[in-house]
Amino acid sequence: MQDGGSTAESFGQTPRYEARDLVAEGTTALIHLDGQVYTLRITRMGKLILTK
Repeated sequence: MQDGGSTAESFGQTPRYEARDLVAEGTTALIHLDGQVYTLRITRMGKLILTK
């Protein structure tokens, strides 16, 4: 775990996040980037979909 209580784990130089931690108890999470909002969704088949 990195400083600040993040759920990211360091894997070399690339942060690694557990997708189920990002969506908490549900199946979707909102991700903000440069003023845009994206939706990360885990499907029933266990696939990830990222939409704007």
